[in-house]
Amino acid sequence: MEFLLATGIGFVTACAIYLMLRGRTFPVVLGLSLFGYAVNVFIFAMGRLWSNAQPILVGEGPVADPLPQALVLTAIVIGFATTGFVIELALRSRHESGSDHVDGHEPGHAPGYRGTAPVPAAKRGGQS
Repeated sequence: MEFLLATGIGFVTACAIYLMLRGRTFPVVLGLSLFGYAVNVFIFAMGRLWSNAQPILVGEGPVADPLPQALVLTAIVIGFATTGFVIELALRSRHESGSDHVDGHEPGHAPGYRGTAPVPAAKRGGQS
């Protein structure tokens, strides 16, 4: 069981790293989310999986450790907020640079290339 869990965490982490190394912002956001999921499963697995264990000390028998569960719950909430913030940054970067590449410009084009056709002066509201 430990080998299966370690392999699963390793596979999800490898996929996350692959996505984070991509050139576009959406795969980077997905990679960050996947990496957060892998870390959450790792933290949860470190607390051991108990069956029929009480979460509070009462009497005899095994007791489950509530700390990993609390840490994972907190990490899920923080990860959700961070993902929302990173998505907002990606959208702002797309709006500002005209490209969704992480470095701000399309490959094969000059760094100032916007990727869209220029707007005619009549549509901008200016004089031609």
